[in-house]
Amino acid sequence: MARLFGTDGVRGLANGDILTADLALGVAQAAAIVLGTGREADARRAAGKRPVAVVARDPRISGEFLVSAVAAGLASSGVDVLDAGVIPTPATAFLISDINADFGVMISASHNPAPDNGIKIFARGGTKLPDVVEDRIEAALGRPKWTPTGGDVGRIRRFADGEDRYIVHLIEALPHRLDGLHVVLDCANGAAAGTSPEAFALAGAKVTVIGADPDGLNINDGVGSTHIDNLKRAVLEHGADVGIAHDGDADRCLAVDANGVEVTGDQIMAILALSLKDRGKLAKDTLVATVMSNLGLHRAMQAHGINVVTTAVGDRYVLEKINEEGYSIGGEQSGHVILSEHATTGDGALTGLTLLAEMARTGKSLAELASVMTVFPQELINVRGVDRGRFAGNQAIADAVAAVEAELGETGRVLLRPSGTEPMIRVMVEAADDEAAKSYAQRLAEVVRAELAE
Repeated sequence: MARLFGTDGVRGLANGDILTADLALGVAQAAAIVLGTGREADARRAAGKRPVAVVARDPRISGEFLVSAVAAGLASSGVDVLDAGVIPTPATAFLISDINADFGVMISASHNPAPDNGIKIFARGGTKLPDVVEDRIEAALGRPKWTPTGGDVGRIRRFADGEDRYIVHLIEALPHRLDGLHVVLDCANGAAAGTSPEAFALAGAKVTVIGADPDGLNINDGVGSTHIDNLKRAVLEHGADVGIAHDGDADRCLAVDANGVEVTGDQIMAILALSLKDRGKLAKDTLVATVMSNLGLHRAMQAHGINVVTTAVGDRYVLEKINEEGYSIGGEQSGHVILSEHATTGDGALTGLTLLAEMARTGKSLAELASVMTVFPQELINVRGVDRGRFAGNQAIADAVAAVEAELGETGRVLLRPSGTEPMIRVMVEAADDEAAKSYAQRLAEVVRAELAE
């Protein structure tokens, strides 16, 4: 049986074969067993209190019944629930830490279209769960649940000031005000609509907003970080200094400079890592990135005396490495950036605010700041309809990769990896020019298809 938890929680078509109200109820009950214990939770019980969990969601319509099922599962297991409503994923993580809750649950499918949804679970402190804890929750699904009665069942209450707490946190984390900067915010018709515009305005920026009219069905629909062309046009139309794009749950940030040119997550990490180093705040002179980050990021950081440590794809793996070694920044090419002094997960608003603060601090345009890194052309081909199980150890694929790597030498990079959620192999090639990247990627994709066809 396939593992229930993927690279970022449980995700699928809401009310489809897997992600149902019954599953949400069961996962919540299992999470109560696994996460509703420990020193802090036990101390609450000893004081006559119950464990506490924060729940929240993005604005897609299926989140309404899924968050209700999660709250019911937790309360029926003796956990007090604080429902924060529609807020970003990083706001949920912050609130868990801010009130010292025992754990929390976010209902969101991030950048996926509206019919999808997901269940993301956070531990105490607002950190994502390691694989071993997710496996314990999955195992607990088939076991007897906690069934308290009377006054021992949990209560469900509204977390009335959740948004305000989060916005205050963002402003307090800001290293420099944004006065004089004009920003266009694309909120992806998602969870950021109620928080990011206010935070940027309070920080001093002139704010123009697009993609901030969620109706439950239009999240990520032609807007946000996965559809950045609208933001490019808006920045040019309004003559703004910068554009910031979130995804549906606002844990990502991509940017657009005043010329309408996209600034990737890798470039944002390069800018912020250099800023931290300049201000004496870059722990161990190290940036954490995933194996998908552009070769240009590695070259730029090397030129400035910054070490790059790589992890598997997934911001929770970046966070694990940050926590293990005490690093201050890490992230993904997709725009998940973790600034560990102020956040325990990728935070699109915090990243965008900090990026603009660096523009204000240095007096440089975003294009000037981003020029520190040369982006190597990168071609990604998703080879579908293949047997992922036969990928590891396939000699023909290994030989093909070795041949391409030898031809590229120091001018490029190759990465092949199975998808964590779909029956496909991702083939990524970086090279000095677009044509070379495309040619090599297609060559490797053909070998993968031939070797692993179902």
